Amino acid sequence: MRVQIIAHTPEPEQVVAAAARLCYSQAGAEELLERLSEEEVDRLLSRLEESGHLSPFEHVSFTFSIEGVSRALSHQLVRHRIASYSQQSQRYVSQKQFGFVTPPSVKGEALEIFKGQMEALQEAYNKLVALGVPKEDARYLLPNATETKLVATFNCRSLYNFFELRCCQRAQWEIRQLASKMLSEVKKIAPRLFQKAGPTCVAKNYCREGEHGCGRLQRRST
Repeated sequence: MRVQIIAHTPEPEQVVAAAARLCYSQAGAEELLERLSEEEVDRLLSRLEESGHLSPFEHVSFTFSIEGVSRALSHQLVRHRIASYSQQSQRYVSQKQFGFVTPPSVKGEALEIFKGQMEALQEAYNKLVALGVPKEDARYLLPNATETKLVATFNCRSLYNFFELRCCQRAQWEIRQLASKMLSEVKKIAPRLFQKAGPTCVAKNYCREGEHGCGRLQRRST
């Protein structure tokens, strides 16, 4: 799995802080940006996070290049609707040598079965295409494990929601891994903006899963 930020709003922390200040000031945005000190940015971001007033966070966005993930993951990812996606097309891009993602739980004899089925599907796909079946129809054979590539753009507020849900230990392993990598990348650019981002047990000291939680909150409390 490879995750990289390929574009983002310049000075995202300053932008969010200026947007928040604008709500309560007669000054224009340009003037506010010039006057905001680092201390003021810290104070405003902390106040926004603590109060849950996250609408100013929507003014900044991050665009990610995501590779080496499965179609099973992409089906989960696009459920996060407040984002924009571009995905490699199986309709136009040949899958003559498709890569696939192997779950870590598939080991030993199970791994042999898994790889055998991937090889059989690859052979069947290639035969259909050779027989004149269009790629857009031959792709119906391809499994959820098939590797895909995406470009995804989220605003900061949507990322907070994504990290809250998908960094949770109860999330499916692959999208949890993706969320962890994305969180790591945005923190390199805007550490103050994402200092409270993550699963609720870490960021807000409660478990949204209730009695179905993983137990991490209890372990952190002892």
